[in-house]
Parts: sequence; structure tokens; C-alpha cells
Amino acid sequence: MNAVQTDGFLRQISPEGGFSRQVSDRAKTNPFLFDVNPTQEAMEAAKCEKCVCAELASKDMEDAGPVAYDDFLYQPVFEQVTPVDIPWTRLPELEDGVKVVEVKGPGGGMKTVVTVEPSVLRRLAERAIGDIEHYLRPGHLAQLAKIMEDPEASDNDRFTAHNLLQNSVIAAKGVLPGCQDTGTAICLGKKGQFCWTDEEDEEHLSHGIYDAYTRRNLRYSQVSPVSMFAEKNTKCNLPAQFDLYATKGNEYKFMFMAKGGGSANKTYLFQQTKALLNPKSLEAFLTEKIVTLGTSACPPYHLAIVIGGLSAEMCLKTVKLASARYLDDLPQSGNDHGRAYRDVKWEEKMLKVCHGLGIGAQFGGKYFVHDVRIIRMPRHGASCPVGIGVSCSADRQVLAKITDHGVFIEELEKNPARFLTGAPSAGLGGDAVQVNLNQPMKDLLALLSKYPIKTRLSLSGTIIVARDIAHAKLAERLEQEGSLPDYMGAHVIYYAGPAKTPEGYASGSFGPTTAGRMDTYVPNFQQHGYSMITLAKGNRAKAVTDSCKKYGGFYLGSIGGAAANLAEYVINKVELVEYEELGMEAVWCIEVADFPAFIIVDDKGNDFFSDWKM
Repeated sequence: MNAVQTDGFLRQISPEGGFSRQVSDRAKTNPFLFDVNPTQEAMEAAKCEKCVCAELASKDMEDAGPVAYDDFLYQPVFEQVTPVDIPWTRLPELEDGVKVVEVKGPGGGMKTVVTVEPSVLRRLAERAIGDIEHYLRPGHLAQLAKIMEDPEASDNDRFTAHNLLQNSVIAAKGVLPGCQDTGTAICLGKKGQFCWTDEEDEEHLSHGIYDAYTRRNLRYSQVSPVSMFAEKNTKCNLPAQFDLYATKGNEYKFMFMAKGGGSANKTYLFQQTKALLNPKSLEAFLTEKIVTLGTSACPPYHLAIVIGGLSAEMCLKTVKLASARYLDDLPQSGNDHGRAYRDVKWEEKMLKVCHGLGIGAQFGGKYFVHDVRIIRMPRHGASCPVGIGVSCSADRQVLAKITDHGVFIEELEKNPARFLTGAPSAGLGGDAVQVNLNQPMKDLLALLSKYPIKTRLSLSGTIIVARDIAHAKLAERLEQEGSLPDYMGAHVIYYAGPAKTPEGYASGSFGPTTAGRMDTYVPNFQQHGYSMITLAKGNRAKAVTDSCKKYGGFYLGSIGGAAANLAEYVINKVELVEYEELGMEAVWCIEVADFPAFIIVDDKGNDFFSDWKM
């Protein structure tokens, strides 16, 4: 076999003729490959302007350096380019555990290192969780106040906004949390590599979260799987979710969030294709999917939409961050290299769409959402994930940071009463119909049958409280025994689970939970004469409407997001009925006065939400 030099490569010629394979100039000196050793003149002649292989042939690969055609450009997906003003409060009481030292870094230069003791992380986490359970951002409260002043807002919008503002005033006293679902604790941390801890950050932050939930009047919502089907409440609201990242610098930056089940459940992923990416298709698609959010997560919402993402999980994580306005500092235009950006024009477009749906703040009107964030992200060419999610009226998140200047936390609003101006609207249905709950169920049903959907009610008397796990146990009981306790047929059934009762109070925060999670139980219960009147928040499945028509039942809706208001002014007594081992999921009996509610589904098959495909 012979070899010839052409185009900078040695090419071997088979005896039969023709080129069988190419060999680089680097390989030409390897005697194990073939016994050809071209002259230096031939090597120089073989070089061309575009190819660098001959030059590299004389160097080891690790010594070669970047090749001439390397056009690498690092593009962070998330760039911080738009300034966002954050009001910070310094926490000097935590700074004893923070030290600043100078050390020699790589290359001999000096680096400023911030060292953080475990107690700082623990106390900061406790402070953060405590703050977000009682205080809201002033921007969120200003948006509620704006509803009160907007002439385009419906009476219901204003009624709901006033109740939510009133609720924030009660919560800000620091005793009752704003929502009975005090959430799953979530901590996002970005730790500079010159911020040094003992490397057990999650443990210390968890301890602080534990302190907040066990020392305050919060609710334990986390259940641990003992087996595939058996669960037990952890009785401290742990575990928490952590997402901790390494970044450059010496600062430790955090966002703490308490995410309730209702709003978390309104996080959706849709796997789409390139066919979606045109104005007409995208607007129609988003409009259809936004309606399906319904009202069970306590609107007005902060709506987040993410189009694209390098993976499904990246898409959904971006949804959560965008709903908390954590990504407001993104650029507002894209580029050729894959950066994510906020599309403010589409945000404005979809905000108008949401305001025009007529769903409003829970019971019809304009303010289904406060605002919209739309993030466009890079994607794999064969995939186009679309994520949609919300932050609800319990808009709970706070930023914090540890730096070489101290420990800081975002300042939330301690005086929400300044936003509470003007008289409340009568709301949906006008003046309330007074309803005495302490009468036989047949009489109560006959009374409600006189009024149409949308009628506003003021309920006083005895109510039974049961939610997810209690309903599952009751359904098993009905199947096994053929009947349920009398209380399930004699009283209104309220879907809820209380936070802890503060000393000196009749009740802890005790707002309604999402009605839809109990939809599957209603037809079976009602055919046996149980759950004839249910009370909760949000829209329900058609099966519930059909069941109420068939068996003569009703579904009453109440305002979601005003749990402290109910504890302060409405609930006068709370007693355990059964299933004590379930904690907040037990069956309770409460006495109420002037509990606000509306007829949403009646005994004639009418459903207030039937105009929307939720």
C-alpha cells in the first residue's frame, strides 16, 4: 500500500486503486500506523488557511490551546439586566455569626471571604417564614387597593378585594396567619463560592423552618408515606424543599416561599410543538388553558406563563419563580444565543384577555388576575413545553441575603391598613339573606331552594368540617357499613382544615379549601342523604351539579384567602368530632355567626361557573 500527500492529509492508496481512508498530518509520524515520513517541506505545503491540523500535529493536545475556529460564547440562560428596586431591612441581631476575612485566592490574589455560623441560617429561616405568614409585599396590597378604585371593577371584585385587605390587616398583628394553609416551605439559595459555612446548610435552614412552624400558630400540612397507601402527618410541617446553587462571589442570596396546596395544584405543563408558535395559535391556546385555572386557588392571581425550556422541569421551575416576580430582572428581548427573556407585549395582551374573561375575583368581574409574567425560553427543536401557574392571594415570598456588609431581609408591609380605604361593596347578590343553620336539613334545603344562584348568604349556626383524608375514611366507612354518622346528613359540610388556635382565640385561621378535591365523593354521599349542602371555595365538576339536581343539594362558595378574617370575626367555637389522629384533617364542629357565602350550585342544576369551561 502506498501513500500520497494531498490537501494537507496523507491518503493511503489501496493496491486496487482509489483512496480507502484519510490520515491526518498528526498521524503521519506514527510508525505503528505506516512507514511514511513526509519531508518538512511537504508538511509546510500541506497547511492551508482554514485548517489547523498541521499546526496541531507538532503539539500535544493539552498544549495546543483554543483552535482558531472556536467561536464559543457563554450565554447564561437567566441574565440579570433589568434593575429591580428591593426595600431591604438590616438584621443586626444576626450579624454576630457573620465574619469577614481575607484569604489568598487562586493566582495569589486576595479574596474576601464571608463566613456564616449555623445559627445565622437557622434564625434567618425562622424570621423569613414568620414574616411571609403574616405580611405581604406592598406592591401586592397596592394592586388590591387599585381594584377598589377601578370603575371597571365589578361589585364582586371590590367586595373580594376589601375582604382580602381586611384579612391582611388582621394577619399583620402577628397572631393569625393570613391563610389557614400555611404552605410547604420552599427555600431557593444562591451561595457565592467565597461564602463559607459548615456545609450543612439544608439542616440549619430546616431547623429554622421547624422553629417557625412549631412556635407560631401555623398549620402542619406535610404527610409522610409510611407505605404506598398509609401516611402520617409529620407534625412540624417538614420536610421543606431546597434548591441551593453555587455562584460566584461571597454573598448568600435567598428567596423563601410558603406555597399553599391550592395554588401549587394550579401548575400545569403542556407538551406542545413548533406549530403553537404563531400569534393566532398561541393566543387561542393560552386563553383556553387560563380559563381552566378556575377560581379555587383564590384569585386575583399573579399569573405566570413560560414558553419553552430545555426540559420540562426547567419550564415548571421557571413558572414558579416568575409567579413570585423573582425573574423581573430578565432582559425584555431575546438574542441568538439562548437567553430567556420577558415578553412584555404578550404580557399586556394576555392581561387584557384575562380581564375580559368575566371570571373576576372569584365570583365574576374583571380581576381574575393582578398581572401576567410571560417568559420565553430556549428549547430543543423537537420539544416545546408550555408551563402555566399562579401565585394566589396568599402571595407569600420574601428575599434575604448575607453579605460582607451584614444580614438583610426584604421589607414587607407592616401597616396594610393604609391600603384599606373606602366602604366595601355589597358584592355578588347584593344584601345578604340571613340563614339559621340550626334547623332540620329539609327546612334548610327548602329555604335555599327559594333563591337563585349568586344569592349572597350570611350563615349562622353549626357547621361540620371535613376535608380530604376524612372524606376518604368516610367513603370507606359508607362502603363497609352502609351508613355514616348523623352529623354528615344534619349539617352543612365545610371543606377546610384549621391552623393552630392561638391562646385566647376561639379558632385559628380557618378558611375554605378547594372544593374540587371532594367532587368524587358528592354523588355517592348525596344519594344516601349526606353532604346535602357543601361549603368551600372555587368551581366544581359537572358531576356535582348533576348530583345536586338529582338529589336536591346545594354547593355554597365562600371567599378564598380570608382565613384570618373568619377566625377573628366569624368562628366562635371549634370542637373535635373524630379522627383526632389526622391533625388538621380531622372532623371538626364549628359555631359561626354571619359566615359569608354565595349560592354557586342549586338544586335545579344551575351552576354559577357554567359559562366558563373550568
